[in-house]
Amino acid sequence: MRKPLAAAALAALLGSAALTVTAATPAPPHAYLYIGWPNDGQVVSSGKPIRVWFGLRNMGIAPKGVKYPNTGHHHLLIDADTPGPGVEIPNDRQHLHFGTGETETTIELPPGRHTLQLVMGDDQHITFEPSVQSKKITIMVK
Repeated sequence: MRKPLAAAALAALLGSAALTVTAATPAPPHAYLYIGWPNDGQVVSSGKPIRVWFGLRNMGIAPKGVKYPNTGHHHLLIDADTPGPGVEIPNDRQHLHFGTGETETTIELPPGRHTLQLVMGDDQHITFEPSVQSKKITIMVK
């Protein structure tokens, strides 16, 4: 497992030789990630699955575990903050992984205001440097 660069600085200060640190995967130049649907400010009906589709330019999609230059896979963040560059993306109800290369999904959310954001992870679910992330959008479920 790779650690963020901050861990390298901490290891140097503490003199720990046991900590393994690897730099984040460099992001391809001009990579652009976006949510194609729903739109920012969209009102959607509760009780129905919400279709979310992902857009990506200037970068390719590869499944988890496949290390190929300038590729990664999507992670959808629901009501969560984006991890910084070089950080492993958690795998829980707020951080959905699409490690087989999916470019859309359906989700169900309770009524209320929710934020959605995409972030690309490398072959090991580590964010790129700089981070490749979409704009955070807000939707209302009624």
